[in-house]
Amino acid sequence: MTYDIAVIGGGIVGLSFAMQATERFPGLRIVVLEKEAGVARHQTGHNSGVIHSGVYYKAGSLKARLCVAGAREMVEFCSRHGIPHAVCGKLIVATNSEEAARLDDLLARGVANGLEGLRLLEPEAMRQIEPHVGGVRALLVPSTGITDYSAVTAKYAEIAVEHGAEVKTNAGVVGFDRTSVVKSGDLKSGDAKSGARPDAVGNAVVVRTRAGDFTARYVVNCAGLYSDRVARMAGDDPQMMLVPFRGEYYDLAAARQELVRGLIYPVPDPQYPFLGVHFTRRIQGNVDAGPNAVLAFRREGYGWRDFDLGEAMEVFMDAGFRAMARRHWKNGLSEFRRSLRKRDFVRSCQRLVPEVRMEDMTPGGSGVRAQAVEADGALVDDFRFVARERFLHVLNVPSPAATASLPIGREILKMVPAEITG
Repeated sequence: MTYDIAVIGGGIVGLSFAMQATERFPGLRIVVLEKEAGVARHQTGHNSGVIHSGVYYKAGSLKARLCVAGAREMVEFCSRHGIPHAVCGKLIVATNSEEAARLDDLLARGVANGLEGLRLLEPEAMRQIEPHVGGVRALLVPSTGITDYSAVTAKYAEIAVEHGAEVKTNAGVVGFDRTSVVKSGDLKSGDAKSGARPDAVGNAVVVRTRAGDFTARYVVNCAGLYSDRVARMAGDDPQMMLVPFRGEYYDLAAARQELVRGLIYPVPDPQYPFLGVHFTRRIQGNVDAGPNAVLAFRREGYGWRDFDLGEAMEVFMDAGFRAMARRHWKNGLSEFRRSLRKRDFVRSCQRLVPEVRMEDMTPGGSGVRAQAVEADGALVDDFRFVARERFLHVLNVPSPAATASLPIGREILKMVPAEITG
């Protein structure tokens, strides 16, 4: 069988695309190839569960536009399908005068991105919302929410399969070959017997996986942490390196969870893509703090013992990474220190919630973010998609990709050639 589209990666982005493609084009033959035994096993299943509002992102950027639309659509999707969620809002808290001034810029950015209900709060008003919060000023973002993105992704997969897509697990991609296929209807009656050559022969890609070979007329690479490597495997140069950064969380003790009602975030550093340590009340009711952002020595390195020499050397030998490291080494050193020393991590938490104590925090889970770094060391800020002859490479979709997964899926669908969907 020749599929119309093979999707590499069973995370939230790949399955959003598969679901929406099969809904819009019912006859489309789609297969999703996932290397793990189930979907949503990596970035999707290890994130904070936050439905981001879009307040942080540069006005006019793809991130801003898709996040704002995606947040609204995610709430609607969860409501329609009975997936647990809550629109609880969040406080972005300034702890000094410099951060307080940056809140004005965040407010302006949020308004430019179309957010409603944003308000700057002084300490008394802040503590009416979060009684235990510290800081000197805050920005209230009422549209922020929480959900379970693993459950969302499972529902995407279910709907996609209902509409005819196939999801193949344990199907890690190991290579590609090119081939030709005769499309249905190309051969007229008697042509095959006479040896006539058909006028229309379509090119196709053979995707070689650990579960066998799959032939498709088009390939959408949504491989997440490995999307740059898959692009190179296909013979394309992504002109960037995906560098894995591990985010580590601590859990707030059950007896102290009243310290946090919803979401409490710091004012982000505008020169740095990571949001900093924050408090998140999860949809299951527990509260965690984190993440920090330390370089992982394996693309799926969820702990300090996870090490892959080849993958680590691939990062260290990359000129873009070395340029980035020279630029941000002080931040990187601070993140490593906070990872290795619980006291430093707790101090970061106490800037937001002063009553938190060392004994209130126990090590929790972790996630890995794929951060794209260009050859000159620049951190790729916006989503990035690169189309090649028979491939579309989804190369940079970090947070807020889960929030924006529905509009991202539609954006990908727009880029698929009409000859494939038609």
